[in-house]
Amino acid sequence: MPNDLLLDENFEMTIKDGDFVIGESTYQHQKILLFGDKGQFKADPTIGIGSRRYLESHRVDDFAREIRQEFIKDGMTIRSLKVGQDLEINIDAIYQ
Repeated sequence: MPNDLLLDENFEMTIKDGDFVIGESTYQHQKILLFGDKGQFKADPTIGIGSRRYLESHRVDDFAREIRQEFIKDGMTIRSLKVGQDLEINIDAIYQ
């Protein structure tokens, strides 16, 4: 389980008692990958799923495939992944 600086729901760094908060960050990494677009991250412009692109698409399988590929590329093992027709996402993925 990775530990990292924790972000709030607006992707701002969490500060408590004047210091950055560090904690388990698997869910946070998944969220960043889901919302990030390719080209958005200077350190590695090839990462990101860009889930907004799939909002008007009915290609659920393509969305699930993109999630699977990006999570595996980031070092996660996917135990289960389900994307419903309404684009509800259920993911069970962990870092090894």
